[in-house]
Amino acid sequence: MWVAVLKSGVHATLAGVLLALFIPLRDREKERSPLHEIEHDLHTAVAFGILPVFAFANAGIALGGLSIESFFHPVPLGIMAGLFIGKQVGIFLLCGLGVVLGIARLPDDLRWSHIYGTALLCGVGFTMSLFIGSLAFEETGVNLLFDERLGIIAGSLLSGICGYLVLKMSLPPAAKGQEN
Repeated sequence: MWVAVLKSGVHATLAGVLLALFIPLRDREKERSPLHEIEHDLHTAVAFGILPVFAFANAGIALGGLSIESFFHPVPLGIMAGLFIGKQVGIFLLCGLGVVLGIARLPDDLRWSHIYGTALLCGVGFTMSLFIGSLAFEETGVNLLFDERLGIIAGSLLSGICGYLVLKMSLPPAAKGQEN
């Protein structure tokens, strides 16, 4: 169906939308939801396969000739620092400030390690970072597209990995055995 829609000249995304309209929400004879079953079955493949490949391909950079020095150019280093350090510090401090000032309070089952892990994950700013970076460096007259995107990829990966590790370590022992 996707190929047929693509070859017809219509945007191929519409094939998925049309197909989704024909998946029943509930099965009349059984107490189940085909739509929820499909969503659950596809979640792992989409979250850990399709989405990362799409995001990486959307970045549009070739990694041939990449060296360690490429990461220490001021542009990727600054972007990595902004995503990894700036996001976590800003979000964690503002959450803390909100609690200290009494604007917000932590739920009983939430610890500061959960807030910190979530603040780390906020550094995964892939799509919007690509958009803003392309606008920011467009007017410079210097092609910094590779440097900008390298910094976004590296900063997002570093934020994602560290956020995952912090949240995984902060889970209570009973919840660790229930992970999917």
